[in-house]
Amino acid sequence: MERELALEIVRVTELAALSAAQWMGRGDKISADGAATTAMRTMFDSVSIQGTVVIGEGEMDEAPMLYIGEQVGNGQGPEVDVAVDPLEGTELVAKGLNNALAVIAIANKGCLLHAPDMYMEKLAVGPALAGKLQLNDPLELTLKKAAEYLDKPLSNLTVMILDRERHQEMIQTLRQVGVRIKLLSDGDVAGAMAPALSESGIDLYVGSGGAPEGVLAAAALSCLGGELQGRLMPANDEEYNRCLQMGIIDPLKLLTMEDMVGTEDVIFAATGITPGEFLGGVQYLGNQRAESHSIVMRAKTKTVRFIRSIHFLPNKPQIGFKL
Repeated sequence: MERELALEIVRVTELAALSAAQWMGRGDKISADGAATTAMRTMFDSVSIQGTVVIGEGEMDEAPMLYIGEQVGNGQGPEVDVAVDPLEGTELVAKGLNNALAVIAIANKGCLLHAPDMYMEKLAVGPALAGKLQLNDPLELTLKKAAEYLDKPLSNLTVMILDRERHQEMIQTLRQVGVRIKLLSDGDVAGAMAPALSESGIDLYVGSGGAPEGVLAAAALSCLGGELQGRLMPANDEEYNRCLQMGIIDPLKLLTMEDMVGTEDVIFAATGITPGEFLGGVQYLGNQRAESHSIVMRAKTKTVRFIRSIHFLPNKPQIGFKL
């Protein structure tokens, strides 16, 4: 993949974010998601790739665009796998809460895991803990090891986890051990990235979340030097068979970074829709202008770029405007 693709991809997330941000706080997550998806799909037509969506909005019969298997790009350039989440945090936008993102990852063809839409158990860490912990270990042991490797007492360890009923037992364990807990209402990708961003103050991300979001987070962590380990959690025979149909031979195996994003180059881009842990949200400046904040990264070079952009908007910027 050419380095120029990084800036092309961030233009796609920018347009999705600008389109979704118009619905911020309006209580309509469906319209917000639709605006982001339409904008992202439209902008892909200008990107020089032969892309195949491997993580998207669902199957062809479930989604009108950015469905799994859809071809995106202008048909020129490298053949790549494409993983997208046009609006990561639909409820966040609808309620005007923090941490909503527009997200894309691309990798060479055949490298990204075709993750089914189900839960995935996750353990995400930053560079200081990469390769040193195991998802298979009991949570108490994982916390003890992390504190030792980071040379800090358990009481100073900060763990992020989604605030969900299914996590109550894990949250109780975290409290008994005595670590700090940061509960996350939504925003699974941003949460898993947090341990690799020093300014976040997060040491580990644990718990379960969406499997597609797990692959997107693994792509980001491959650029940041962090690590995500995962395990799919099929809830029934139908979901188990779905994994088999998508080419996952052992749906219950421990998934490594190599399993999820391969060993070749990965490009990851995200634009903030609402303000978050490491990116600002879209801000309307007046005079038909808006400001966006994005991150774009490449695994091959470990380059991380933060991009602040000022965009001119038409009078009725619902969808379809160009950047």
